Amino acid sequence: MNMDLNDIIENMETGDQDAALMALQTYNKKMTQCFTFTTDEEEQREDGKLQERLGELVLGFLERDLQPSCQLACLETIRILSRDKNNVAPFITHTAMQTLSRHAGIAISHGNVDCEGDVVLVPFVENPDLEIIVEALKSICNICLHNKVAVQVGQDLQLIVGIAERLKQCGEDQWNHYVRFFDLRLMFLLTAQRVAMRTQLLRELRGVSLLSNHLDATLGLCWPDTFEVGRAGVEVDPDSEEPTELPPLSREKIERAMEILKILFNITYDANRREVDEEEAAAFRHLGAILRHCLMSSADAQDDTEEFHSHSLNLLGNLPLSCLDVLLMPKVQQGSIEYMGVNMDAVNMLLEYMEKRLDRGKKLKETMLPSLNLLTESARIHRETRKFLRMKVLPPLRDVKNLPEVGNALRNKLVRLMTNIDTDVKNCAAEFLFVLCKESVSRFIKYTGYGNAAGLLAARGLLRGGGNPGVYSEDEDSDTEEYREAKSQINPVTGRVEDEQPNPMEGMTEEQKELEAMKLVNMFDKLSRSNIIQPMMLGIDGSMTQMNSGDLRRMRDQIPQGQQLHLQTQLRLEPQQQEHKKEQQDQQQQQGSGSEDEGEVE
Repeated sequence: MNMDLNDIIENMETGDQDAALMALQTYNKKMTQCFTFTTDEEEQREDGKLQERLGELVLGFLERDLQPSCQLACLETIRILSRDKNNVAPFITHTAMQTLSRHAGIAISHGNVDCEGDVVLVPFVENPDLEIIVEALKSICNICLHNKVAVQVGQDLQLIVGIAERLKQCGEDQWNHYVRFFDLRLMFLLTAQRVAMRTQLLRELRGVSLLSNHLDATLGLCWPDTFEVGRAGVEVDPDSEEPTELPPLSREKIERAMEILKILFNITYDANRREVDEEEAAAFRHLGAILRHCLMSSADAQDDTEEFHSHSLNLLGNLPLSCLDVLLMPKVQQGSIEYMGVNMDAVNMLLEYMEKRLDRGKKLKETMLPSLNLLTESARIHRETRKFLRMKVLPPLRDVKNLPEVGNALRNKLVRLMTNIDTDVKNCAAEFLFVLCKESVSRFIKYTGYGNAAGLLAARGLLRGGGNPGVYSEDEDSDTEEYREAKSQINPVTGRVEDEQPNPMEGMTEEQKELEAMKLVNMFDKLSRSNIIQPMMLGIDGSMTQMNSGDLRRMRDQIPQGQQLHLQTQLRLEPQQQEHKKEQQDQQQQQGSGSEDEGEVE
């Protein structure tokens, strides 16, 4: 390759445009599929120097008045060279980035002033050739992906303003898919790496409205009502009993839509943790309605559909909780899932999506939690959603012979998650079921068993029961006849009716029972003294606290008088044993120090 690069550099150094064009086209054709680079350090250093020199020469050429074919060849070469993250140095300067942004049509002119005297940032297009614009955008994307300095330079040059200005022209046909896609990809890379650019896009450039409108245009939406979205050109048959089948979105539309969703995720990451004003809330509701449509749409390929839905769900989770009511706003139509007079299509889709991810069992934290969290919060604030989900997930209990975690029903699957090794997964699953139980401890234990419920109850200080159940509407009694008949026989720890077990103390005298009990106490005492276990007790607030000798004395006082003998003896002997043990340790230390002194004398 060195000889090839040397030959190309020699042709470039002549300054002849035709010679440079032929050399670059040959190089580009040979390297077009090259995405891996040498790992040999010496060869890499030598190649790196030649690549940097070639990059400098190509950038110098771009400053000249070139014919379009030569401009395109230069930009293709920069795109190929910028794939190597170790050799992007020539392209991260302000001058180089400014040159590339001019060819991409997103450079900013500071020459315009409005009536109030403020500088107006307006992008200008040096060359309307779409191939040149796309190659320049690809190069800037590669450079910003590999180098943080380039991202800072992009911030200094206000590239995000130039991109935003072009996005406003989303309804015009002059920009093809590739220009629009790489505009969005570059905006994603910039906002992903710089908080300042996220804030600028959100605040100054009104990013939520800007990108929502762009998503609207990309998907080709129409608005029959304020928060009801349809697909332009798709007719709804009012007499059909089947839901209207939306045609799948093309690959190009899906690709652009996913980039928009990722950018919106970047700039709204804290929206559900802060107060939003009326204008912001309206913009978020508008966006939420579009996202509902995204969840109900599909792509040509199943993998694209799943990725599209995943990005839509992630973004929905960022929206303020008060804006999630748009999921329930569409009118009930023929073929819709109706519950309490509300359209539950979106909620049902979320539940099915969550269960599919749960069944796959891979990367649950990344794939399942966004939908599960969204369902939890929706159920917490919307009565109809909670009742619908409870009907689906926690129907009236009939099976009282199997453990709550045994079975293929959705309740069984979620209860199994409550003991998952991943803390976030198990907490989220427990929280979802707890909300469906209206945060009632007794109902929660009824459906999950005390053993499975203990983790959440301990974390909330509810092991004693009680607590504030939250603001929930009254539900009718859901106990089935099977449950009422078996209720007195259900083991609250396991949550099922247990088979009768033989009494292990049958046939023992009272003295033998007391002896076995003291053996058990002594074993626990030994484990405690060895710090293998830590005896715990329930505190007044319902949380677990460590036990001390004072707690043991209080327990002794609660034992009937005739059964206190051995426990009193144990408590009396404990200080004496400790004192005797201390005397033995002191004697051993004295003997040890005496032998050391004798050794020194010798």
